[in-house]
Amino acid sequence: MTCKQILASVLMLLILPFSAARAQSILRDAETEAFLHEVSDPIFIAAGLNPKSVHLYLLHDNSINAFVTGGQNIFIHSGLILAANDVNEFLGVMAHETCHIACGHRVRTADAAGIAGTTSILSMVLGAAAILAGGADAGMGIMMAGQSMAQGQFLAYSRGQESEADLAGAKYLEKAHIPGEGMIAFFEKLRDQEILAQVRQDPYVRSHPLNRTRIMQLQEAVETSPYAGQAPDPVMNEKFNRLKAKLEGYLFEPRRTLRDYPLTDTSASGRYARVYAYHKALEWDAALKEADALIEMEPNNPYFYEIKGQILFENGHVDQSLPVFKKAVALAPKEPLISTALGQAMVSTEDDTLMAQAIPILEDATRQDRGNSFAWFNLAKAYAWVGREADASLATAERFYSAGAPMQAVMHAQRAMQAFDEGTPEWLRAQDILYVSEEAAEKMRKYQEKRRREQDRRRFEGAAFYGSPS
Repeated sequence: MTCKQILASVLMLLILPFSAARAQSILRDAETEAFLHEVSDPIFIAAGLNPKSVHLYLLHDNSINAFVTGGQNIFIHSGLILAANDVNEFLGVMAHETCHIACGHRVRTADAAGIAGTTSILSMVLGAAAILAGGADAGMGIMMAGQSMAQGQFLAYSRGQESEADLAGAKYLEKAHIPGEGMIAFFEKLRDQEILAQVRQDPYVRSHPLNRTRIMQLQEAVETSPYAGQAPDPVMNEKFNRLKAKLEGYLFEPRRTLRDYPLTDTSASGRYARVYAYHKALEWDAALKEADALIEMEPNNPYFYEIKGQILFENGHVDQSLPVFKKAVALAPKEPLISTALGQAMVSTEDDTLMAQAIPILEDATRQDRGNSFAWFNLAKAYAWVGREADASLATAERFYSAGAPMQAVMHAQRAMQAFDEGTPEWLRAQDILYVSEEAAEKMRKYQEKRRREQDRRRFEGAAFYGSPS
């Protein structure tokens, strides 16, 4: 199968029926993505993997689960992070899942799943529904399979594979100088669910069956580690607690967040949670007060400025948000999500000077993150504003391509090809998008037609049944 055929198949996953009750969305946040790799990369290295080749995706789903799909992709449910008591429990699961990649365990595909189709930058909010791309391929700068996911593509486990993943995970943790008790503690937490009816079990229990023998075997391996009994790394654990606080503040109702993180909690985690809770409750002044307190605690933390900038921007104070976003970008110049937030704010002013200044910022963001369709959207708007219509067409094609909308991608790729000279890099890029999107669009049309015929058939059969004489 060629690269283009693979990518066409990837796009096709976006339109297949969702087997679960609702679509899951991928949560994007610059700080979270940086932390997940910072804390997990030592485990990947211990397993002999290249950390840059392992793609991590955080899903908005309150159930406890993590799973591996084809290639080196690990999907993590937000519920798993919220359920872990400390960073070592989370890393125990990551070590287990890493073996499923490093050990070459078989992956099966069940029902494919479509994910939310709107990519949105999130700086203030942790989890706008988004499609997360893995990176460029074969110099074409096109997305990897992370842009789509199959909800049912879970590891086809066997008892042997699960046991191997336990023991290998313990070895990875030891090589990374991480105590393994966290893995045992988390598995013990889940083991009690095995007595529940399957509908009430978390997906991790169903796809990773636990038993006392496995846990006892794992305990023997963990106890021999020279790092047994050590407490979690305080720096990593603090970052993990902040991540949990941000997730709760974004995902849960403000009343619950403010109960779990009361005003008496003046830690960074407590203030983080309340920033999101107040923002969600439209209490702008309270949210800004907490953001300012965070900045006072850590004046060089780019994510605190990012939060404050987003609060100001979403509250209509765009001019005030600009210097705050610029400070965040200066502190974290290689975070494309933060750069996109600045670019969005500049574009929204519709000021000629700021619009021109936004272009190189958004161009850099899209170079670093090809699947950031929100950055492409704002870049296209800026191009059009300054009269670069051909570039606007290509950026719009990129936007729809990264969002898994092949029909719209075809239209704008054709416009770009007509606007650029044949053989130029821009023309060739538009051609790449056109080739892949045309195939995906045709598959989409065929699938939708098949679905319509099936629905018509069912309606006809239902009408015939209910209309027949008794």
